[in-house]
Amino acid sequence: MKFSIIIPTLNEEKSIKSCLLALQPLRNDCEIIIADGDSDDNTQSLALPLADKVMISAKGRAKQMNNGASYATGEILIFLHADTCLPENALQLIQQKISSIRQWGHFDIQLSGNPFMLKVIAQMMNWRSRLTGIATGDQVIFVTRLVFQAVGQYPEISLMEDIALCKALKKIGRPVCLKNKVISSGRRWEHNGIYRTILLMWSLRLRYFFGADPRILAFLYANSIFTRYKLSALWKRIYLPKGD
Repeated sequence: MKFSIIIPTLNEEKSIKSCLLALQPLRNDCEIIIADGDSDDNTQSLALPLADKVMISAKGRAKQMNNGASYATGEILIFLHADTCLPENALQLIQQKISSIRQWGHFDIQLSGNPFMLKVIAQMMNWRSRLTGIATGDQVIFVTRLVFQAVGQYPEISLMEDIALCKALKKIGRPVCLKNKVISSGRRWEHNGIYRTILLMWSLRLRYFFGADPRILAFLYANSIFTRYKLSALWKRIYLPKGD
């Protein structure tokens, strides 16, 4: 197989079938691997007839994707979220651009949903990733299997694993930035509030940049802790040097 598409899942019964149905025309050229975090809904049973492999591991996106990658046979690994759709001819686009010099990359992104700000957010994400060479998992990171193994796979941290992987890959070379857009769900932004989510994500990224513990960041993200009072209460805990 030339490609392996690896999809991390956890209780994705509402979206996994439509995600996998959209990938069926690609199965002559790729294998589809579900990297499940031991879902307690119908994700696994819905995925079984539509995927080549359904692998189960401990919960945690990095752990799941590494587990899925360990069973991949493709030369190029594509890490796809269950609520994200690939553009037409995605495999051909990757094959045309990836080379011995540029061995990893990502797509531009479009967020589904009605609010105009979702278009602005997507454009900012595209500009940021092109400027910094750092992509998010929503932008569908792809990488040769050999290079993925060479950098030690995804760091198994609680959050920001995609940023950590990109930083490691940048030491090997700049990414391929495909202008063709993946379409990712804007439900997170709409559900939590667009401006609230923007500020939360920038806050988490800033803290990660300054060395915050990813476990603390995952706690903040999962609980959407955002008030000045709660953030200030955690400030010292986040920034205390290791060993204090």
